[in-house]
Amino acid sequence: MTGDSTVAVEAGSFDPGLSNADIAPVEPARRDWKAVSFFALWVGMAVNIPTYMIAASLVDGGMSWQQAMMTVLLGNLIVLVPMALSGHAGTKYGIPFPVFARASFGINGAHIPSFLRAIVACGWFGIQTWIGGAAIYTIVLIAFPGIADTPALMPGWVGVHWAQFTCFMVFWAMNIALIWRGINSIRVLEHLSAPFLLLCGLALLAWAWVQADGFGPMLSRESTLSSDMFLDLFFPSLTAMVGFWATLTLNISDFTRYARSQRAQVAGQLSGLPTTMTLFAFIGVAVTSATIVIFGEAIWDPVVLVRRFDSPSLVFFSMVAVVIATISTNAAANVVGPANSFSNMWPSKIDFKRGGYITGVIGIVMMPWKLLADPSGYIFTWLIGYSALLGPVIGIILVDYWLVRRTELDVADLYRRNGQYAGINIRAVAALLLGVLPNVPGFLVQTGVLQGDGFVVSLYNYAWFTGLAIAAVAYWLLMRGRVKAGTKS
Repeated sequence: MTGDSTVAVEAGSFDPGLSNADIAPVEPARRDWKAVSFFALWVGMAVNIPTYMIAASLVDGGMSWQQAMMTVLLGNLIVLVPMALSGHAGTKYGIPFPVFARASFGINGAHIPSFLRAIVACGWFGIQTWIGGAAIYTIVLIAFPGIADTPALMPGWVGVHWAQFTCFMVFWAMNIALIWRGINSIRVLEHLSAPFLLLCGLALLAWAWVQADGFGPMLSRESTLSSDMFLDLFFPSLTAMVGFWATLTLNISDFTRYARSQRAQVAGQLSGLPTTMTLFAFIGVAVTSATIVIFGEAIWDPVVLVRRFDSPSLVFFSMVAVVIATISTNAAANVVGPANSFSNMWPSKIDFKRGGYITGVIGIVMMPWKLLADPSGYIFTWLIGYSALLGPVIGIILVDYWLVRRTELDVADLYRRNGQYAGINIRAVAALLLGVLPNVPGFLVQTGVLQGDGFVVSLYNYAWFTGLAIAAVAYWLLMRGRVKAGTKS
């Protein structure tokens, strides 16, 4: 990292069609997030139901708990590197991700990575909203058990009944209310929820220890995988771990633009991301292990687990914790990024709030309950699939910022249609296509559209890594000497 300097920019010469109050540079006086702010941000985002479930699914696939924890920790340490590198521009210039992407893709070309980031976030928004709605549904079941018999939502292929969908919409409305209050309310929520969520996770761990007289068979069981079988599971799982936060590697500048220094954003992320993810993943594995002893079966979904508790008051408290955990994750990880991305597409008409509302609507249309219906599909189709798109994007952006431009940006030109970043940088688009294409056959095989095995599927297991590497190298070769020579990108 290069120093802790920040850059102030006068907004008077900006094209009004490329800026609004939400995507304009943050003035240095407002950049007041300390390391603890980023630590709290990551606690609020990492403590969630998918984090809990993903490690348990690795153990269920045959890994030992130590192997599962190693996979989770390694994946989060890997993704932390592009996270901190991408966050540098936000701290130095106070700019959000869609504006940062204009440097590499061009003013108009930046809509491509912004749209990809936004659509993935809409899917995540829907997934987290469904989980929060399931928690509310569990609370309602305590008082009104008969609602479980409500008819299915029509048409039947939607796959959910009215009571579940209504609870889903209640939680959706809670998220929309938070969007309406603005981005500062999200920061306050993260600070307030972080200690509570950590305490709830440790309390669940203590309950499992007491009830099972230890953590149970899964923590005493050795790996059931041979070396080859382990590698077959490890590499796609590692890619899935990286893919879990591949979205934030792109738009972390949406948050680091408020950092008071580079040291604050790096230290806060280093202390918050890998530690919290690994701790909560361990809680998921340990508690799932204990359920084998307590209930005679592995229950990897904590919402389902809590429904087994005998005390209605304990079920109620636990579901409130799930609601808080889910809304804190949703607000930071799945609203800020797409809201800014949609705002970038039409700054004069779409502000942060309207961008958030668009995110919410698309999150419903994507029917998230279907994404979560199959854990293997969740990992191998959803997580790895979108990482194949986002890996190439972050590769291009980082090469452009660190190697091509050596961290020097003309921020005023990022908001002008006739500046050095005008139009579309066709070289970035070409590099993006080159990074994505090798993973398309593997995705089609994984989703059942094509039949195949061998190299095609193996390559897809490394989708984020291969896409990033190919796109980064291609972009570097295509851009060598052009910025130095003064050629517009």
